[in-house]
Amino acid sequence: MSARILSLHIYPIKSCAGIDLGESPIDRAGLAHDRRWMLIDADGKFMTQRQWPAMALIRTALTADTLRLSAPGMPDLDIELDGSGLEPGAESVAVWSDTTSGQRESAAAGQWFSDFLKTPCRLYKVDASAQRNAKPDWVSRWVDAHPDLADPFAGQHCFGFADGFPLLVANQASLDDLNARLQAKGVAPVPMDRFRPNIVVEGEWEAFEEDHTAMITAAGVRMAFVKPCTRCSIPDIDQRTARRYDEPGRTLAGYRNLEIGVVFGQNAILDAPAGARLKVGDEVEIELDF
Repeated sequence: MSARILSLHIYPIKSCAGIDLGESPIDRAGLAHDRRWMLIDADGKFMTQRQWPAMALIRTALTADTLRLSAPGMPDLDIELDGSGLEPGAESVAVWSDTTSGQRESAAAGQWFSDFLKTPCRLYKVDASAQRNAKPDWVSRWVDAHPDLADPFAGQHCFGFADGFPLLVANQASLDDLNARLQAKGVAPVPMDRFRPNIVVEGEWEAFEEDHTAMITAAGVRMAFVKPCTRCSIPDIDQRTARRYDEPGRTLAGYRNLEIGVVFGQNAILDAPAGARLKVGDEVEIELDF
């Protein structure tokens, strides 16, 4: 089975715009800088495009030393990657049912986001000592089902502010299938950015064959598919305009509604050798779950 990495993506601030990459360092926490920051509102709740679609318009870019932010009508804002702009002390923050620790970026950074989103909020970065682990029930279920593959994945899989796992992998053929269904209804096709994956794979991998894939390997990095990714309303938000629609969610719900919800893509845990890097074009070995 021949396949390759079609594209790589990170989303430094949870629910804000992503960055398309040609290559990236990767470890058990996922791609470097992915979802390492998060916005928290005045009530202490993390913010996403579900309630604040304008977050899609907050663009992110990496320089040698900073995360550079831009948004319509706003001056650019630089966040120091080395943490020198962080306020001292860690705080407990929640991502869904998980609790982890984060540090506030400067008050000036918080004001920038508050001004653009027109609501009080603060920007937090994952605390260096945070130990938020991938969902153990799903990880254990995969390990029990794949004893011959499980050894490299032993131990913890700590990560940042993503919803539940270090990595999200998508299959280009699955998007092609969805877009064919949309076009048959007279609906415009949607780009892959609606689903905010980290890795997109194309090749001899049929539409939704990821449902029956145990693991993929690229450049020595093993990725175990431990849980299908349940989808909320974010795929209905145009990531370029922040406008909300009722597609592709309506069509997807018509044929991808499983017991756990409407799904697209696979959440993964990783085993990555020291210094591992993934590149667009890397060959992908696919281990089917039959």
